[in-house]
Amino acid sequence: MPPLPTPQTAAHPIDWAPSLEDRSRPVYIAIADAIAADIGAGRLRPGDRLPPQRILADRLGIDFTTVSRAYGEARHRGLVDARVGQGTFVRKTGHVPPPFAAEPHTTASAVPLAVSMAMNQPPQPEDSAVLTARMNRGVAAATAALGLPDLLRYPDGADSPDDRGAAVLWLRHRLPGLTAERVLVAPGTQAALLALLSALARPGDTVCAEALTYPGFRAAAAQLGLRVVGVPMDADGIDPDALRAALAEHRPKALYCIPTFHNPTTATMPEERRRAVAAAVRDHGVPIIEDDIYGPLPETTAPPLAAFAPELTYHVAGLAKCVSPALRIAYVAAPDARQARRVAVAQRATTLIAAPLSAAIARRWIADGTAEAVRDAIRAEAMARRSLAESLLPAERIVTKREAFHLWLTLPDGWTGGEFTAHLRGRGISAVAAEAFATTPDVPAALRFCLGAPLDRDETRRALEILADALVMPPATAGVII
Repeated sequence: MPPLPTPQTAAHPIDWAPSLEDRSRPVYIAIADAIAADIGAGRLRPGDRLPPQRILADRLGIDFTTVSRAYGEARHRGLVDARVGQGTFVRKTGHVPPPFAAEPHTTASAVPLAVSMAMNQPPQPEDSAVLTARMNRGVAAATAALGLPDLLRYPDGADSPDDRGAAVLWLRHRLPGLTAERVLVAPGTQAALLALLSALARPGDTVCAEALTYPGFRAAAAQLGLRVVGVPMDADGIDPDALRAALAEHRPKALYCIPTFHNPTTATMPEERRRAVAAAVRDHGVPIIEDDIYGPLPETTAPPLAAFAPELTYHVAGLAKCVSPALRIAYVAAPDARQARRVAVAQRATTLIAAPLSAAIARRWIADGTAEAVRDAIRAEAMARRSLAESLLPAERIVTKREAFHLWLTLPDGWTGGEFTAHLRGRGISAVAAEAFATTPDVPAALRFCLGAPLDRDETRRALEILADALVMPPATAGVII
C-alpha cells in the first residue's frame, strides 16, 4: 500500500474546491456536505488545511460570508477545526457525521440552525455581487480622495461642510428645506441618543417613551441616571391622549419615539396621529427625539414628526438599517443651528466625533447614488422575506409592515415571552422577548423576530419553519425534561 500523502501544513492549504452543481440546497450547506463527502472518500485527509475563505469564495464566485457560514456549519458537524491565525483544518480524530441532506426524514424543528434572529440587521440581498462591487468602488474612491493630513490628524472638531451637505442630500425627501447648519454627524444612532439625552436632561430627570421601546434608548437613559416613563400604545403607535396625561403628570425633559416601523412592534403612525403627537408636545413645550432609522425603508409613508413640530424635534437619521451597520453614521437634524451646536458639545464629551473615514464613505455613497441603491435592495429583500413569513406563520399571530425586516409575534395562551424564547433556543433560534423592550409593568406575551440575520432566503425559510412548529407546541409539552 502506498504511503498516505503528508498532511498540509498551516502555511500550505490544499488545492480543493467543492462541486456546486446541485442548487437544490443552500450553497453553504452544499459546501459543508462536500467537505463531509470528500472526507469520507479520502480526498480530504486528517490535518489538511482547507483553502482560506476569501480564496475559496473568489474561486467559486460566491460571497465571502457564504463560505464563512459553510466552514461554520462544518465545524458544527465536527468535520473541521479552526485555529486562530492559522486556518481551518480537517479534524484528525472523531466521527464524521453524514451530510444534512442524507437524513431525508429530518424535520425543520430538528435542524440545528443556531441562527440569531435577535439582532435587527438589514437582510443581505440576493445576487449581491454587483451591489458589493459598487459599494467597494465607492469605498476605494472615498479613501483615495483623502490625503495624508486627513489620515494622520484629528479634524478641527466640527463636522465638515461636505459631510453636513451629504446629510442634507440624504434627507431631502424626509426633511425638505433642511439646512446644513442644523446638522450634526454622529457615530451611529446610539451615540446620537446619548448625546441628545446628555444635552436635554440631567441625572434624576424624567423622559418619556412608548410603552415598548428600543432597548438601546433604555440603556442610554439608565447610564445617565434618567427615569423612563412609558406611554401606552395602540396599533398606530403612541396614544396621544395618554401622552398628554403623561406630559402633564411627569413634566419630562424629552419624548423619545420611533414613528415608522416602530421597534419592536412595527407600528407606524399615520399622518393624523403624528399631528396629534406634535400638538401634544407643543402644548407642553417638550422636545421630541425622533428616531427615524427605518424612515427611508417604506416606499410611501407620512412626513416625519419634525415636519409637524420642527421647533421641538431632534430628527435622528441613522444609516445602519437602510444602508450599512458597518458605517456607524447617523445624521441629527436639530431644530436650529444653536441647538445643533449644543448637541455637538454633548457629543464631544461622550463619543467625540464620527469617524472621518466612515463619514467620507457615507458621503461618497450618498453622492453617487450607491446609498439609495443599497436601500432599494434592502427594501426588496425585506419584502421577499416578509412574504415568506406571512406564508408560513399564522396571520393572527404576526404584525409587520410591507418593507420591514422584523415582525412582532404574539404568543398563544400559556406562553410568556421569556419561556418561548427559551423554547426557541432549544431549537437553534434566538429572538427577543417583549420584556427587553418594556417601560411599563404591563408586558404582552410577545417577541420580536428579525428576518435580516439569515444569510439567504433558504435559511430564512428554515428558521420560519422552526418558529411555526414551535408555535403549535403547548407549553406543558415543550417543558418536559428527562
